[in-house]
Amino acid sequence: MSKYILVTSGVCSSLGKGVASSTIGSLLECSGLKIAMIKCDPYINVNAGNISPYQHGEVYVTEDGAETDLDLGNFSRFTSVNLSDENCITIGKVYENVIRNERAGRYNGRTVQVIPHITDEIKRRLRNIGDKTQADVVVVEIGGTVGDIEAVPYLEAARQFMREMGKGNSLCIHLTLVPVITGGELKSKPTQHSVKQLQEIGIRPDILLCRCEVPVEEGMKKKIAAFCNVAQGSVFTSPDVEKSIYELPLIFHQQGLDAKILEKLELGNRKTNVSTWEKFLDRLNHPSKKVTVAMVGKKDYLDDCYKSVRESLLHAAVTGSDAELCVKKVDSELLEKESDIAPYFEGVDGIVIPGNYGQRGFTGLLKTVKFARENKIPYLGIDLGMQLMAIEAARSLCGWEDADTTEFMQNSSHAVISLPEEQSGSTAAAVMKLGASSLDIEKGTKLNSIYKSQRIIERHRSKYTFDRHYEAALAEKGLITSAYSTGDRQTEAFEWKDHPWGIGVQYHPEFVSRPSAPHPLFKAFIEEALKK
Repeated sequence: MSKYILVTSGVCSSLGKGVASSTIGSLLECSGLKIAMIKCDPYINVNAGNISPYQHGEVYVTEDGAETDLDLGNFSRFTSVNLSDENCITIGKVYENVIRNERAGRYNGRTVQVIPHITDEIKRRLRNIGDKTQADVVVVEIGGTVGDIEAVPYLEAARQFMREMGKGNSLCIHLTLVPVITGGELKSKPTQHSVKQLQEIGIRPDILLCRCEVPVEEGMKKKIAAFCNVAQGSVFTSPDVEKSIYELPLIFHQQGLDAKILEKLELGNRKTNVSTWEKFLDRLNHPSKKVTVAMVGKKDYLDDCYKSVRESLLHAAVTGSDAELCVKKVDSELLEKESDIAPYFEGVDGIVIPGNYGQRGFTGLLKTVKFARENKIPYLGIDLGMQLMAIEAARSLCGWEDADTTEFMQNSSHAVISLPEEQSGSTAAAVMKLGASSLDIEKGTKLNSIYKSQRIIERHRSKYTFDRHYEAALAEKGLITSAYSTGDRQTEAFEWKDHPWGIGVQYHPEFVSRPSAPHPLFKAFIEEALKK
């Protein structure tokens, strides 16, 4: 039977509960245990597919095509777990299934209520992951904060679940804030109130993880333990990191958090081997060179909007090239107003345009593609970043001034990017292509030399595609197709023929990169940028 760790938080959101949960999962794996990871999200959306990245960060796509919360990206990068739709539980999914059961008459006429029906459905989903994966430990991150009305069903389900599992089979780790006020004094009162609220629900935390700008000293830890009714030695710090979130496994390990978890879950004496993290951090802290990459996105975009892309670049720079990475954020809307965009890319070794939605900033992105092509700057385009290569070539090289995508311009006479069913001779339906699928790489292309294979599997999240009726005309101007999807032969990648390194891909390679195993496409891009 799987044991469970339920990670909750209080005081305020964005304390880093997802990263903390991922770190705990990583340390348990480093102890030789098989783990599973679950994110419980309190929003009523069935999935994250329709939530703006400005509100919720990027949408992380799993292998089976689920559009999930960005924390699953952290789960994937910190651990080796294979995530699916079942690993992300939204309250929307829970209510949807309960209502479906009620409509089918499966509750035998009983009044359907939050307790027991909603909480039972949550508990069923938690147990299902443990039963299906046969994991030694399942780490469950409960989204939201204690005190939020939307988090109540999850916390009530957690209370019931922990009681049913029994001591030694489950524990609660509560992440809370210890602020530093003027003068440098640390205050424990927010943590005390947060734990009090959790206890009022009926959950007594086993371990406290204090989010603080600095390490919490032992005297303060003893005070917190006493006032919050947790055992001495069960209070730990999640401090600000110097360079990267990947410092946390060593920080937690040095404090003995993993040993305390193993003790409380009665998993015996185990040695935690953190050498993989030590090697990564050694490379991170002792780079032999530096690379600067411009990431071009919408106005005031948050780092979380393109989190997986940023992390993939870091993995490639650190593990692949022993290099320090500097990411320069460039606002595509500012570029729209400029006749000369060169000053925005001074000192830049490579340019990345990640996936984007919406027309805002489009002409600025298009200017960036042209600048990278004409100035021979290494370029990596993902999703829309790949589609822009076709639009720019059509406008600049073929002279089709109105070339566009039907996502933005319905009446273009040269719709090089469009929905599959809008393309002549196509019988495909307009459905979002989601999850992992195979594609075939053309021989002799840069992509072929990068992957060293002609058939690969990558994850997708796209709806619009390149219209292959324009393929020959663009190829004559130097934009060649280097990959097609297996089966329907949709265009999956472009390359600039007379360019050192200019590649655009329709798929999303960022979703499978890990610190110790950077994705080959990002690795090759960073290597080329370093040559510049």
